[in-house]
Amino acid sequence: MYIADFHIHSKYSRATSKNMDIEHLTRWAKNKGISLLGTGDITHPLWFSELRKKLQPSEQAGIYKFDNIDFILTGEVNNIFTKNKVVRKIHNIVFFQSFEGAETFNKNLEKFTDLLIDGRPILQIDTRTLAKMVRDADPEGFVVPAHIWTPHFSLFGANSGFDRIEDCFEEEINNIFALETGLSSDPPMNWLLSMLDQFTLISNSDAHSPQKIGREANVFSKPFSFMELKEILKTQDKTRFLFTIEYFPEEGKYHYDGHRFCKVRLSPEETLKNKFLCPVCGKKVTVGVMHRVMTLADRKNQNQPANKIGYKRLVPLDQIIASVYQKDMDSNFTMQMYTQVIGKLGPELKILLEISEQELFSNLPKELATGIKLVREEKLIVIPGYDGEFGTVKINPLLSESQVQQTLF
Repeated sequence: MYIADFHIHSKYSRATSKNMDIEHLTRWAKNKGISLLGTGDITHPLWFSELRKKLQPSEQAGIYKFDNIDFILTGEVNNIFTKNKVVRKIHNIVFFQSFEGAETFNKNLEKFTDLLIDGRPILQIDTRTLAKMVRDADPEGFVVPAHIWTPHFSLFGANSGFDRIEDCFEEEINNIFALETGLSSDPPMNWLLSMLDQFTLISNSDAHSPQKIGREANVFSKPFSFMELKEILKTQDKTRFLFTIEYFPEEGKYHYDGHRFCKVRLSPEETLKNKFLCPVCGKKVTVGVMHRVMTLADRKNQNQPANKIGYKRLVPLDQIIASVYQKDMDSNFTMQMYTQVIGKLGPELKILLEISEQELFSNLPKELATGIKLVREEKLIVIPGYDGEFGTVKINPLLSESQVQQTLF
């Protein structure tokens, strides 16, 4: 397997770890079993300079390498513009084949913003103009709308998005061929909309710290060049693009509706009953991803269309450990156990996806092996996230199978 996480950030983005540098990212990619990382923040001058010094061309054209980990030149930008008298705020991922193309793009962006302020620059240009600027700088470069359902800053977001992708990109729609689903949705939710059938769905971590890379990712059969990746995404090539790795979408921090300050979590049905108002303070609630998907959906079941890439839902290993042993994620116990497990059995994603159940129980404490088994079988409890609060995963290896089934989601 060749596992790729295209969307991350660097230490130059706001609210990110100081360890989001090439060395730490590479070490954690090896811990996770990730083969390729997006560089993230390719528009930031200091990060761009660091990348150019440290990354070397690989055998695959348009793919770069550092310490046996592959990299592809990517970054996230924040488009803020007015259309039809509505302020739109949409995040997009830009992909470049070469440093030369990315450099040309960055020079053009300097006309609109100070790129040193943030690794994810704010651009007061519309998405159609962005797509043109990317191709003008690098004819093979392309744009992927980021976390398309998030209420704030996304293509279909309830607060500032569109109901149709064509209304966002207009004539540039022909150059948009992939969409990032985001942590709060998964492929079956997106399959409810026939208008998305023509697009390849990708999943990425959007990580702000090295430990979070790979929490969502894309699994390919073998390495690729930049142009091969572009062709795979354009054609939804299931022989090369095997599946995506997904959060349980309920765990995403915008899955349900709600009001964080009042600690109010609402299902879409409850929101409608309350006329979109918080039952505690009376203010409008944040409409989450599930509600927005249901609003735009034209299908009733989540059956996989014939040409669509498959998926597997996972819970990151450190979360499994923390839940099974009822410890904090960042506790010494959790991190020591994590280090011991990958030291014994290999990279995290290999453990979660490939190692046999027999081998898990032969090499791990019974309760941890059982926890991994329960995640594989999707027998766990997830309390949905809402209004910026991540959902809560509960994995209890002591529960009987019938008890787990009764409390699912």
